[in-house]
Amino acid sequence: MIVDLAAYERAADQVTGSVELLNEALFGPSPSAEALVAELDGRAVGFALFHSTFSTWECRAGIWLEDLFVPQEHRRSGVGSALFRELAAITINRGCSRLEWTALNWNEPALRFYEKLEAKRLDDWVIHRLDAASLVRLGSDPSP
Repeated sequence: MIVDLAAYERAADQVTGSVELLNEALFGPSPSAEALVAELDGRAVGFALFHSTFSTWECRAGIWLEDLFVPQEHRRSGVGSALFRELAAITINRGCSRLEWTALNWNEPALRFYEKLEAKRLDDWVIHRLDAASLVRLGSDPSP
């Protein structure tokens, strides 16, 4: 489903992870992420991958939803809503202050779905990223 998600997001060529890396991230000695998997008749029909965040202003943890994906044939069946309900319950039960995620600006079906959930769009924040090459350059720069 991860490859299907990447294809849907028009980025299939950017998947560089492996089953081994995912297994380590989810089940290794120091897990860095968690996942919910929705099943129907013993078959996976969606997933939500998430990890912890922290709010400096609130001095409390939060949850970052990295990805939520439901294959086309299972959309509009309640799978996405069920995943969000469970993730909201986890967020509350852990005493977290917020659940956050991003969405591609062209993904109208997702944006409409999040609007129905009454999610607040934060248009005044801009995402930044340092990729692996930039991290190496920056991390090895001896400049003060």
